[in-house]
Amino acid sequence: MRSILVNADRKPGRDARIATAADIARRAEGHVTVLVDTPVSRYIAMDPMGGSYVLSDALEKAREDDDTVATTAETQLAGSGVAFDVVRCEDDPVTALAYAARLADLVVVSRSGGLAGDLALTSRTPILVLADDRPLTLPIRQACIAWDGGEQAAAALRASLPLLMNCESVKLISVIEKQGGFPANDALRYLARHGVNAEYEEHERRDSTEKTLAIAVTQAHADLLVMGAYGKSRLREFLFGGVTAYFLGEDGGPTLLLAH
Repeated sequence: MRSILVNADRKPGRDARIATAADIARRAEGHVTVLVDTPVSRYIAMDPMGGSYVLSDALEKAREDDDTVATTAETQLAGSGVAFDVVRCEDDPVTALAYAARLADLVVVSRSGGLAGDLALTSRTPILVLADDRPLTLPIRQACIAWDGGEQAAAALRASLPLLMNCESVKLISVIEKQGGFPANDALRYLARHGVNAEYEEHERRDSTEKTLAIAVTQAHADLLVMGAYGKSRLREFLFGGVTAYFLGEDGGPTLLLAH
C-alpha cells in the first residue's frame, strides 16, 4: 500500500484519517494524497421559475473554509516524513473520491461521513473506514476477517494483507446456518503463504448474521474487521441492507476494511 488517498473535509475525524494514512504510507515508503473537496452542487439553488443560480457568497465561504482545511493538512503532514500532495476538487464527494482512487491502493474515510457505503460500491479500491476520532494504531494487534467464501470477502482478504502482516492475532470468522457450512481451508492457506497465520472460527448463526458476527468480533477485541461490501440484494439501493450496513452504523466498532 504505497499510494494512500485520504478524504479531508470539515467533519470530525479528519486529523485521525490523515494520521492513519501517513502511518500506513510511512511503513511502506509510500505517498499520501489528501483530497479536499468543495462540492459546488451544494451551493446551487432553484428559483420559482425553474431556473437555477449559484449561492455565490456561501460558495466563496466554503472555498475559504476548505483552503484552511488544505493548509492544516499540509502542516500536519509536513513533519511526518511522508511524501504527500494536496489536491482540490469541486465534484460530488463520492464521485471525486472514486475518480481519485483509480490509481490508489487504499482510501481512508470516516464512519460518520456517510461516504463509505456508496464509495465501496463505486470504487474498486479498498476502503478503510475509521471510527470518527480514532486513528488506526499500527501494527494492528487483533484483526478479524469476515469469511463467507464469496468474491467480495476474497477481495477484502487480499486487500488487507499489508495490514495483517504484523498482527499479533488474526481470526477468520464464518457465520453459518449449521455446523460444517463454509470450509475456509483455501483462505487459511492463502494467508499462510503470505506469512499470516490465522485462526479459524465457525459460529452458528443466532438471531442474525450481523449480530452473530458482531459478538465474535467483540469477543476477539478486534481493532480491524475485514469484510466484503455486500448484502442481501444485488440492487444498489438494497446492497447495504444487511451485514455491511450494520457495521457501518455501529458506534464504537472496529476500523473496517471494505472491498467488493
